[in-house]
Amino acid sequence: MPIRPAVRSLPAYHFRPHEHRVKLDQNECPWDLPEALRARALARLSSTPLQRYPDMHAERVRAAIAAYEGWPEDGVVVAPGSNVLIQAAVIAAGLERRVLSVTPSFSLYALQAQLLGVELRLVPLGDGFALPLQALKSELAAGEGVHFLAAPMAPTGNAVEAADVRALARAGEGRWLTVIDEAYGVFAGSDHCSVAREVSGAVSLRTFSKAFGMAGVRLGYALTEPAVALHLQKVLLPFAVSAAQSALAETVLEDPSFVEERVALLRSERERVQTALTARAGIEAFPSATNFVLFRVDDAAGTFAGLAARGVLVRRQDHLQGLENCLRVSVGKREENDAFLAALDDHLAAAGETPKGEPHAHA
Repeated sequence: MPIRPAVRSLPAYHFRPHEHRVKLDQNECPWDLPEALRARALARLSSTPLQRYPDMHAERVRAAIAAYEGWPEDGVVVAPGSNVLIQAAVIAAGLERRVLSVTPSFSLYALQAQLLGVELRLVPLGDGFALPLQALKSELAAGEGVHFLAAPMAPTGNAVEAADVRALARAGEGRWLTVIDEAYGVFAGSDHCSVAREVSGAVSLRTFSKAFGMAGVRLGYALTEPAVALHLQKVLLPFAVSAAQSALAETVLEDPSFVEERVALLRSERERVQTALTARAGIEAFPSATNFVLFRVDDAAGTFAGLAARGVLVRRQDHLQGLENCLRVSVGKREENDAFLAALDDHLAAAGETPKGEPHAHA
């Protein structure tokens, strides 16, 4: 078979859809774009000549992002999803070198290394999902390549100290491309742009999929120094960002005020859901700085199935190292979160486990 062994040896990525009434399994924003912005974006697209290619490197979107982030335009790289930028980082700086990350973490870091035949180094998280600083520094001193650091971390949800991010970027400076994945940064109130400004080879990776509520648009971007941006751009295919993606991004960046209100609501609901989970017998809910909560139950498979049977989708994480019997629930609208907690109580009662604490509606 004319397929590389590295590709043949990996299982295909599967996401099995389930019938549902409440979808809390993919860390999506529960709200669509405001209708006024959607209408403006569609009007913009309707006047776009679709027989013409879009901007070769999403130049207008880059300019809009640069203005929004206060970043030099030639240090912005845009791609159809931050996943594509993860792949680009491995191609640009990891081939014939190494990919370094922690475990558990976002699975795509390891997957891209394996698909591209790059040596993969995964350092286990410490107690309480603590960042293994000394072990990572040792790895950084021993090689070169791409270091992926999710801040906040996923799927564990915990925050990362700014001093630790800076220390790791400094430890790899000159030999490692340090990719700081800030997909959930807005929910933590964190911002590691200063590291990308000050440390050569550091990249801040961001997305429109979470707080902006544009997961269906597939658009992400990197903020870095112009020299690094130039090389990342070389790896991306030309015309990769479509006219439709550009129209939506340009429109929302003209009026992004809706994001702040949504983030505040999701933070409030996150705390409510986490408190409610902690109040239930047999459940351990972990601190979260994201738009999801990781929690441990007695039987992850049974609880997942019990929730799915009641029309509520969450995400199993029990296959990951250190996350035995763990599930992850995205934070949704208040009524969706109440439906999740009610379904959980119903499942626990049916399984013979009596929830403790107050009823879900008052949690």
